[in-house]
Amino acid sequence: MLVLLSSVSLGGTAKEQSSPLIVERAALTQGGFLIGRVTPGSNVTFLQRTVKVDANGRFIIGFGRDFPASAKLTITAQGQTRVEELSIKKRDYRIERIDGLPPQKVNPRSEAVLQRIARDAKLIREARGIVSEATDYLQPFVVPAQGRISGYYGSQRVLNGEPKRPHFGEDIAGPIGTPVTAPAAGVVRLADPDMFYSGATIIIDHGMGVSSTYLHLHKLHVKVGQKVAQGELIGEIGKSGRATGPHLDWRINWYDQRLDPALFINRKP
Repeated sequence: MLVLLSSVSLGGTAKEQSSPLIVERAALTQGGFLIGRVTPGSNVTFLQRTVKVDANGRFIIGFGRDFPASAKLTITAQGQTRVEELSIKKRDYRIERIDGLPPQKVNPRSEAVLQRIARDAKLIREARGIVSEATDYLQPFVVPAQGRISGYYGSQRVLNGEPKRPHFGEDIAGPIGTPVTAPAAGVVRLADPDMFYSGATIIIDHGMGVSSTYLHLHKLHVKVGQKVAQGELIGEIGKSGRATGPHLDWRINWYDQRLDPALFINRKP
């Protein structure tokens, strides 16, 4: 399913050949990402966005659930421009049916609830909108909780028999109180004990537009602004918000591109 690259120099096209793109780590598939290295000081653009590049020339870009089959990455250094053509593999997604949810959690109608949902969405946008210069995303991620995989990234959700938005995270089922730890170092940007859909929710900023989110928690063990290390306790598995049982729904974003958390970690067979 995946196209994995490591330390690869792509050919590219250019008016004049600039320094090559070195691909340090990548999953060139929908839900995937590319961590690359260019000449320090280069200007990198992708999806009409200027991509942050660190002092060593490293950067990351991401490809959402329904990302098209191809995309262009433009690199400009010392007056020379290079265009890399990226081929992104299409994925087939599961259909997941979830029944037994309270009707008001599937189709909320009251004005008070709708205002609450809008408030939650604003807080999440603001948290993900904080883009730091940190490079914690370079650290190989580890699984944030132990348990059974009960839901998969990209799956089409059918709630109480009604088709809804796709699932943008990975679900890990476990008993209430199971420790949830940071999969990589970062800074807590959101720690809300009670959101309508996601219940107790945490967002961690890993730098350069990469953030991870943890939903349906039972308890929060961190505060906004707190720096966390990989493996540090941040919360506990719960069933708050829209959930039929205790589990962790964890997600990864690159700006507004929703990525597959499973592609960031190496699970042992």
